[in-house]
Amino acid sequence: MDISVSGDKLTVYHTEVDTAYEGRGFAKLLLNKLVSYARENRLMIVPLCPYVHTQFKRHPQEYADVWAK
Repeated sequence: MDISVSGDKLTVYHTEVDTAYEGRGFAKLLLNKLVSYARENRLMIVPLCPYVHTQFKRHPQEYADVWAK
């Protein structure tokens, strides 16, 4: 994941999994760890990454507490 933190905002620019591991849920695992980190550190996530943004839109209740809209 390509991220940056500024103040209380954690911006996600890109998520990438090696092609040998695509389709095995690794991107979701990365997202789960990122969200846990954001919650533990009271950060709001700015999902510029298409994958993260799509997941946030599909599951808004799951990410409402960390989604900086």
